Amino acid sequence: ISRDRGDGTFDIAYDDGESETRVAEDLIKAAGGGSRSRSPSPSRGRRLREGARVEARYRGRSKFYPGKISRDRGDGTFDIAYDDGESETRVAEDLIKAAGGGSRSRSPSPSRGRRLREGARVEARYRGRSKFYPG
Repeated sequence: ISRDRGDGTFDIAYDDGESETRVAEDLIKAAGGGSRSRSPSPSRGRRLREGARVEARYRGRSKFYPGKISRDRGDGTFDIAYDDGESETRVAEDLIKAAGGGSRSRSPSPSRGRRLREGARVEARYRGRSKFYPG
């Protein structure tokens, strides 16, 4: 972590030389740590499906934007056609919620009990993608 923005986002300097600003805390984990368990995905009990009205976090950012699922990739990712004309492919299921639905509850953030701080070795999901990269 190269900078704590103080608003729940952090700047990350990745080991491969890339950098990213304002990465949401839920896209970061301690280096070498296992993945955090989360509450059940939205597909449990009600499967996300093509044509469904949803809100998704465009490029993994913190704000949800309205749109619809244009394709179910069958691997836990979906293509989204946003209402503003933008589109995005392979959006992870945990970045999507049913349109008009409240935010899903998640398990406590990693900062509870152990605060992320500048200089900490972490792994983060670059641009909100599903794979964690060291930084």
